[in-house]
Amino acid sequence: MAQFSRPLPAEDLDHVLSHTRHLWDEARGSSFFITGGTGFFGMWLLESFTHINDALGFGMRATVLTRDPERFRQKAPHLAARRDLYFVAGDVRNFAFPEGEFRYVVHGATTSGGPVDDLEMLETIIEGTRRVLDLAATRGTRKFLYISSGAVYGKQPQDLSHVPEDYCGAPDPLDPRSAYGEGKRVGELFSVLESRKAGFEAKIARCFAFIGPHLPLDAIFAAGNFIRDALAGGPIKVKSDGKSVRSYLYASDLAVWLWTILFQGRSSLAYNVGAQQHCSVGSLARLIGEISGVEVVMAGVSGSQTHGLERYLPETSLAREHFNLDCFTTLPDAVKKTLRWYSCNA
Repeated sequence: MAQFSRPLPAEDLDHVLSHTRHLWDEARGSSFFITGGTGFFGMWLLESFTHINDALGFGMRATVLTRDPERFRQKAPHLAARRDLYFVAGDVRNFAFPEGEFRYVVHGATTSGGPVDDLEMLETIIEGTRRVLDLAATRGTRKFLYISSGAVYGKQPQDLSHVPEDYCGAPDPLDPRSAYGEGKRVGELFSVLESRKAGFEAKIARCFAFIGPHLPLDAIFAAGNFIRDALAGGPIKVKSDGKSVRSYLYASDLAVWLWTILFQGRSSLAYNVGAQQHCSVGSLARLIGEISGVEVVMAGVSGSQTHGLERYLPETSLAREHFNLDCFTTLPDAVKKTLRWYSCNA
């Protein structure tokens, strides 16, 4: 049985509404098609969509592809019961196309959250993207958002503090761990090619690291694992030397960025999505430990002398200059909000 999840905080949904209210007029009465709508990103998109729909009274509808609608109904009955959300069962690689027109398509389905065969991951990303693009090409789509990843850049060079969108690095094609990044690269290219052929706009959001409610607590995400350890009473276990550097955007800000890029992003242009303020993994663990009052244990062995300092940081000036987007929520506040939601959800 799926774990029940309470609704997202009203203040966070109001935050998304306040920063995107000016975007939605064009979507009045429109239909959306969303993949990946039941995961971390998807839950924020669905809840903010319904909140905005209620607040503005725009009569919008969203069809959501999911492998298991019944499981989602158990997880989020408050969403499953909505009249403006329609859930269809299917695999993103071969789902049957629903009837009707979908003016907006958001493709966020992925397999990056947990252990999965590398070849299956690559095939799912590529075949799934082709299938969703085929739907967009035949259902009157005007704007298509492809949710990509900073993994498309490959390993960040030591002398590059933040990765800009015009950086031409790439994952190592001979490393099986590159399956996710390579799949997303191919997905971006498919999106651009199909959009030019079919005549819709393709927007690309290259997402980095995030924190917030619905972040998986038992997957590959350090922030989620630290939150899990804190909720269990500690200690928070850092399995590396803690020197790797990330930046963390709160999920309500993420939703603002994604909706903005869908509506206003330039076609065939990628935008980095994330916070610019850097934070080491060890510092994040200590921040979560300080806020939650639990011990932090640094269990890893340093490998930085051999491999150099690992960075995963986006340069986001493009989104900030085009749309005035920002990291509106500080990292301490993001941690507090996430801990509070999970504590209440338990």
